[in-house]
Amino acid sequence: MNESVLSWSNRRPVAFALAGVLLSTSIQPLPAVAIPGEIAGRAEVIDGDTPDIDGTHIRLEGIDAPELAQTCARSFIGSWRCGEAAARELERLTAGRSLTCRSRGADKYGRLLGVCAVDGLDINAEMVRRGLAWAFVKYSKSYVAVEEAARAAKAGIWQAHSEPAWVFREKRWADAETEAPDGCAIKGNITGHGRIYHAPWSVWYGRVRVESAKGERWFCSEAEALAAGWRPALTH
Repeated sequence: MNESVLSWSNRRPVAFALAGVLLSTSIQPLPAVAIPGEIAGRAEVIDGDTPDIDGTHIRLEGIDAPELAQTCARSFIGSWRCGEAAARELERLTAGRSLTCRSRGADKYGRLLGVCAVDGLDINAEMVRRGLAWAFVKYSKSYVAVEEAARAAKAGIWQAHSEPAWVFREKRWADAETEAPDGCAIKGNITGHGRIYHAPWSVWYGRVRVESAKGERWFCSEAEALAAGWRPALTH
């Protein structure tokens, strides 16, 4: 699929989220990368918990925002596009200002794990406070108290029962791997913009077809795709 036909609310480029959990252990880990102690600059928002500064993907440490394709329940009836809302809010919080991120190391995909701030405001905490991200307690307890306050206020994802992002990803993967070759459910797609991949929780996953004759292929995890030189799909 040509990336140029994809759109997300007429916003600037947003990349599909990378998974927070390594879904396969059958591959070799990525090589070690140099992680800066601090990085600052204007950010491009990829999704609700992943800004990019000058080509460096930063995973907001300690939180997990809804995936772009994810919807959440409303207080009374229906649903809302919580994944898109989270990305828009992160974009609003960082627009036109310098984002400063302090490193907490790197994740399995080579992204900097960062605690980020704009004008002294902790962006990680603010996304949780506004009900647009969960405290990612599997990896950090930093924002548990902030989450409790958001839940008490019924903010965002807490206005009704909503599926956490990590559960959403797990279910999408489980559904996709039943039809994927050898259970390897990441779709590698070649376009005019290069080699890209789509995870099962990506918005456009169902529209992508893997054509092996073109050199396209399946991957067993995002780490494997990244190690092979492919990148997550961009939307325009």
